[in-house]
Amino acid sequence: MKVLLIGSGGREHALAWKLAQSPLLETLYAAPGNPGIFEHAEPAGIDPDEHAAVSAFATEKGIDLVVVGPEAPLVAGLADRLRADGIAVFGPSAAAAQLEGSKGFTKDLCARHGIPTGAYQRFRDAESAKAYVREQGAPIVVKADGLAAGKGVTVSMTLDEALAAIDDCFSGTFGEAGAEVVVEAFLDGEEASFFVLSDGTHALALATAQDHKRVGDGDTGPNTGGMGAYSPAPVMTPEMVERTMREIIEPTIAGMAADGHPFSGVFFAGLMITAKGPELIEYNVRFGDPECQVLMTRLKSDLLPLLHATATGTLDRVSAEWHDGPALTIVMASKGYPGSYEKNTPIAPLPETGEGEKIFHAGTALKSGQLVATGGRVLNVTATGATVAEAQARAYALVDRIDWENGFCRRDIGWRAVAREKV
Repeated sequence: MKVLLIGSGGREHALAWKLAQSPLLETLYAAPGNPGIFEHAEPAGIDPDEHAAVSAFATEKGIDLVVVGPEAPLVAGLADRLRADGIAVFGPSAAAAQLEGSKGFTKDLCARHGIPTGAYQRFRDAESAKAYVREQGAPIVVKADGLAAGKGVTVSMTLDEALAAIDDCFSGTFGEAGAEVVVEAFLDGEEASFFVLSDGTHALALATAQDHKRVGDGDTGPNTGGMGAYSPAPVMTPEMVERTMREIIEPTIAGMAADGHPFSGVFFAGLMITAKGPELIEYNVRFGDPECQVLMTRLKSDLLPLLHATATGTLDRVSAEWHDGPALTIVMASKGYPGSYEKNTPIAPLPETGEGEKIFHAGTALKSGQLVATGGRVLNVTATGATVAEAQARAYALVDRIDWENGFCRRDIGWRAVAREKV
């Protein structure tokens, strides 16, 4: 099979690395790609924002499957254009991608179809939102409605934090994403990420993970796109997975179909495991980043048939097997992230990796043969182990062999699971 992969981050490097292992793969192309992705793929030389160019390339090359990694092209309707031109694509339509593109859309879906989630209200002006927050009190959660690269959510522990977050949204901090604000109840519990493939009718549960959103050790500082992750998430017991499928995922698939937006792609459900059980925090419509890196490391099955079955409505004919041992990834970021940071800082040649170790490129480029950091989140240093503690120790040992003066990372990724293992 010939495959075109859209994207340029650590998630897409993990997908490229896993797709390249498939005996079914003939050629893998990528756009725009990065130096890590191009270890496995040929550059397509097209702009993913130019939907007609993507479709023309796929037709010319006889592409059997287009895999769309990031959310923005999906929300912009890339999958719709490809499907209209008869090209199989992994990723939802623009209408279905509203699950991530609009927090309000998802909360309304939950309300219509009885999916457990926090109570909420939607607002288009600051004063109404502030009045509601003062009435409800803190802690409370303020979310920019649209896409904000993982940074549009403020878990406000005080009233002042919530009011400031509302001002941030309506002052344009998140651009058009903040034109509408969703204010919702604070859910108390333990967060987990759950990934499920859907072809619009059938569902295939994949695996669980836990992400570390805040920039600093001990879960301190501002939210980021994610500073590290591990899989599986111990809180997601078999019973909790079964409940999540029954109470959240299956009603979502049925509800999306009933509302005229059948969902084909991957559900990334951000969950809070509360005293009542699983409750939905939000949906993403693509693999998580950096969760994808640990999922692909743990996946024993061939990825390509799973994605192709999702795209072609045959998901009931495939299954997924997983390595039992955990995987853990550490994000190395540019100093200053998630605020302003220097770009194009040099990274020395990366160290050799052993079995169960992998460094994924997230925000890198080659400039005159020199590897440089071009993004906020730059490398995903990943390792497996018999325990989370072992995977953590191996990953940090690998981090310590990377020579990049402008890089930093959290030093406590996986702390919750490691503490559980000691108990």
